[in-house]
Amino acid sequence: MSGSEKFNLFSFQGKMKTLHLSWMAFFITFVVWFNFAPLLQAVKESLGLTTAEIKTLLILNVAFTIPARVLIGMLTDKFGPRLTYSLLLAICSLPCFAFALADNFVQAAIARFALGFIGAGFVIGIRLVSEWFPHNELGTAEGIYGGWGNFGSAAAAFTLPTLAVIFGGDDGWRYAMAITGLMSLVFSVIFYLNVSDTPKGATYFKPKKLGAMEVTSKGDFLLLLIMKLPMYGALALLAWKLSPAGIGMFGTTTVNLIYLGLAALYLLDAWKVWKVNKEVFYTQVADIHKYPFKQVAVLSVLYFATFGSELAVVSMLPLFFSETFELTPVVAGMVASAYAFMNLMSRPGGGWLSDKFGRKPTLLILTAGLAAGYFLMGQVNGAWPVWAAVVAAMVCSFFVQSGEGAVFAAVPLIKRRMTGQIAGMTGAYGNVGAVVYLTVLSLVDYNTFFYIIAGTAVLGFVTLLFMEEPSGQMAEVNEDGSITMIDIAKA
Repeated sequence: MSGSEKFNLFSFQGKMKTLHLSWMAFFITFVVWFNFAPLLQAVKESLGLTTAEIKTLLILNVAFTIPARVLIGMLTDKFGPRLTYSLLLAICSLPCFAFALADNFVQAAIARFALGFIGAGFVIGIRLVSEWFPHNELGTAEGIYGGWGNFGSAAAAFTLPTLAVIFGGDDGWRYAMAITGLMSLVFSVIFYLNVSDTPKGATYFKPKKLGAMEVTSKGDFLLLLIMKLPMYGALALLAWKLSPAGIGMFGTTTVNLIYLGLAALYLLDAWKVWKVNKEVFYTQVADIHKYPFKQVAVLSVLYFATFGSELAVVSMLPLFFSETFELTPVVAGMVASAYAFMNLMSRPGGGWLSDKFGRKPTLLILTAGLAAGYFLMGQVNGAWPVWAAVVAAMVCSFFVQSGEGAVFAAVPLIKRRMTGQIAGMTGAYGNVGAVVYLTVLSLVDYNTFFYIIAGTAVLGFVTLLFMEEPSGQMAEVNEDGSITMIDIAKA
């Protein structure tokens, strides 16, 4: 770990080069992932889609990311961030091109569902950045990675409608989306040629077993099985949305088969958890190797409320401003991007505050602000000046994205060799939140939607009371059996 190297944002050497290339990769994944929302109206008119079908595409856009983040987290821990990120960027350019060529709802839905996989890229960078930065800079570095990368959604909102207009005609949106796919493909090569998994001479610790997250106690084993349920539940919720009770894309028989398939997958997942962790029922794990899985559970719940709400709000905000204030699609997209614009400073700010004042105190304050911010958004209506609504969105966004930065300032401090998997589960909960919130949005009005998010933030605050402030050191075992102690907080 390059702890002695100065933290200089204007440097492109050593750990700073890794940080910059990481956020650039994440930025591109978000441009690709959210290239739909700012072009939503053009896609709707071009393909002749209904409002229900558009809302379904918004849900599909985030659904596949739930299992993808868990899977990518495992692959990152096993094969390293360099190879995993490069392949993800290259492979996901293909469904991006497919969406740009779609002629009907079914083609668009399949491509959009597959594109959810690129949302897993975030997990990879969390592990990569944690390998290069010491604990006292980790929150800031992860915040910059997450915040500047997240800004890809705002960049998409700003630039893609303009690109579509430049190309002109009914197919303008297709060219704009294809350009984002090309960016992803090209950068996959750049990333692979310029990044290494660890600083020279450092050890890349890998999990002992692949297939499920390791836990170190019987209670944590049970908690892990419980924490997996909402991820499958969110996918079942999506299936319900596509059933005759929703938009009717699938018949009752097909949806019931999906339910059975998800139940079977959960049982298979539970069996893998048992296979990896059955030793905890027979032997006592040494204290030096134990870690509290409840930390993962608490951070996952908080990410449900923070990033889950951001995904949902970024997806619906252009339409919200368009309908509430009767703005054109281009203007509504640019105005709505103010919400995501805050990522540039808010998420790094949340990480920096965590480095300076502690992980738990920072999260308590930001989660309280999150609840208040969404309550304020719930009061926005057509009688408000547009500028006041934008200010309300930016205030809310500050707490949302600072909270995200604070969450991932804590994630890498739990267990180094499983950082990808821990980030995968925490990140997946963000997508679970997005599916839940977007489903709620399809059933209620905008104001109620914002109030419901505020309520879940309050629940997150209560859950946070059970979190422990990271302290001391964590132990990792080298291949020769020796133990390396890694600092996770100031002595």
